[in-house]
Amino acid sequence: MTRRAGSADLPLHNGRVPAWLAQRMSALGAVVVEAIILEYGRDELLRRLAHPFWFQCFGAVMGMDWHSSGITTSVLGALKRGLAPRGKDLGLHVCGGRGRHSRATPGELVGVGERTGLDGAALARASRLVAKVDSAAVQDGFELYLHGFIVADDGRWVVVQQGMNGARRQARRYHWLSEGIASFVDAPHAAIEGRGQGVIVNLADRRAAASREGQLDLLGTLGPDGIARELGRLEPREDVGPQTMLPHLIMPDHHDVRPENIIGRRLHGALAAAAEQGAGDFAELLLTPGVGARTVRALAMVAEVVHGAPCRFTDPARFSLAHGGKDRHPYPVPIKVYDRTIAVMKTAVDKAALGQTEKLDAIRRLDAQARRLEGQVSGPSVEALIAEERHNSHAYGGRSVFGEEPPPATALPYA
Repeated sequence: MTRRAGSADLPLHNGRVPAWLAQRMSALGAVVVEAIILEYGRDELLRRLAHPFWFQCFGAVMGMDWHSSGITTSVLGALKRGLAPRGKDLGLHVCGGRGRHSRATPGELVGVGERTGLDGAALARASRLVAKVDSAAVQDGFELYLHGFIVADDGRWVVVQQGMNGARRQARRYHWLSEGIASFVDAPHAAIEGRGQGVIVNLADRRAAASREGQLDLLGTLGPDGIARELGRLEPREDVGPQTMLPHLIMPDHHDVRPENIIGRRLHGALAAAAEQGAGDFAELLLTPGVGARTVRALAMVAEVVHGAPCRFTDPARFSLAHGGKDRHPYPVPIKVYDRTIAVMKTAVDKAALGQTEKLDAIRRLDAQARRLEGQVSGPSVEALIAEERHNSHAYGGRSVFGEEPPPATALPYA
């Protein structure tokens, strides 16, 4: 049973994730995954990974560029590194990646099968079929270059793959989940989502069954040369209507975080919850030295990634306000805050794995408090919050691909 779960259109960005961020992304990504499995189970984790909006927010809260194609590569890479030592304990295995790593996916899945008793050959076949559907059966102008396959010990899996359209400077991410309908070639997609770019070919649509059968008949009766002659006789049709569009995630081209990219009531709910929780009380509860108000604010957004419903992930830019971004948008990555977030989450998850859930419960309460306060509180504007964060960046150990942040030279523009 398999279905396409959705997709996302993203600006195509080049560049690499610096080692100092990649290491932290692996640590935070792994501990968030463990928290979700502890709270909701592996099946729910796979559903989250198959949700394009949640996946984008997950990457943003880990300090990647909130809107770019690089989130896909970096999140999959972080999970592959971060979960590898715990794969046996968690019953979860991350295969594939970008370029040559993508092509190695079938072999990696066979290896997973040998270690777990799963049918590795069947998993490898599923991997190839999913890639073929989004590259050949659906011809939408994007050429696949990344393929990640995450499989659980019970055989359930999720695929996240990405294609690029160099002429448009866009990437498109496709998400698949191993539940739904029974065919790879007869309407396997729960949705095909993306910015309208004219008429596309979708031979995986159920309405294309007659076309698929006709192609096989033509190949058998006319042969390749006969098919070429028939194509030469066809005239282009002018009555083709627009494709049916479904809800989809489209990230803007601009790199900076703007007020229109963030749902204000949700942001102010998180800020108010962090303030009401009280830095001293929260630090005492989690017994993690150095946790202050700024870390609690980041934790409120991480808590939402763990506990939030799908409808809450329509504004990925908001989650970039937890740990910034590697290119200084919305501001440099606050290393000290990031490291304390990891420490708090790791302590909570490690204790919960031993049956001591108090610390993980505290993080759930932080998220619940943020929701209760939404619409009841106000707070700083997005511009003021970003300006304050940039002003304090040096004190937080701010860092980006451009280097470490110097001390502020001027006063805050927003007072």
